[in-house]
Amino acid sequence: MVSASVGFQCPECVHEGNRSVRQARTTYGGLIPRGLSVSLVLVALNVAVWIAIQASGGDSSKIVDWFGLLPRGICTVPGGYYPGLSDNACDVTGGSWVPGVADGALWRMVTSVFTQVTPMHLFLNILNIWILGPQLEQAFGRARFLAIYALAGLAGSITILWLSEEYSNSIGASGAVFGLLGALLVMVLRTKQAPQGMLIWIVLSMGYSFLVPGISWQGHLGGLLGGFLVTAAFAWAPRGPRRHLLQWGSVAVFLVILAVLTAVRIHELAAPLTGITPS
Repeated sequence: MVSASVGFQCPECVHEGNRSVRQARTTYGGLIPRGLSVSLVLVALNVAVWIAIQASGGDSSKIVDWFGLLPRGICTVPGGYYPGLSDNACDVTGGSWVPGVADGALWRMVTSVFTQVTPMHLFLNILNIWILGPQLEQAFGRARFLAIYALAGLAGSITILWLSEEYSNSIGASGAVFGLLGALLVMVLRTKQAPQGMLIWIVLSMGYSFLVPGISWQGHLGGLLGGFLVTAAFAWAPRGPRRHLLQWGSVAVFLVILAVLTAVRIHELAAPLTGITPS
């Protein structure tokens, strides 16, 4: 028996009563999060990958080679690489083959979002996740927040795949972080608050991305747009019995669009090249 405010109740009665009580939901339809924060889990994953990288050689770690977003496979040699060689041709030259997304290494689209090398890169990204994440998690619920983060990161990866140099190896959670900025902008617009401050923050952040060498503005731009669009689908779906269907249906459509863009780009990148001059 289970102690109640008046007397005792059987465990089956308590369980059935809990099932019949509607769970509290957030403004945008998600379940109010309780317990372990998803934002904390994301921070922990980024830190865990960074520790593994540091323990296996830092900049020269094989984890960076295999986790980063590399559009096209490369044949690496000491001090450079051969562009345009296949796996078999690489073996002939004595090089070491590293597959890219176009060669089937699709995991890079996800693992690159959790990969940082320098302590400052890691610190800035997890700080933003820790500051922005809990706000969005409380507003949208765990599942919707995770969808915003994941699809923003994936949108950033696909933008890199299309707009970055084919043999560049991009890493970092910044695309997903910019997606959180896009999500906050949606919240500001949806609640009809003054958006000037948020827009200035985004413009300055994107300006920094374009002006500073070595920063993937492609990932930042894609993540920002992805986070904005997914959050807009959650925030502007009308209330009613079909609200959840509209929200998750929009997410499914967005995911299909991303998959098609990925497939088209992989088809383009898979075209054979002939150059064998080391770069």
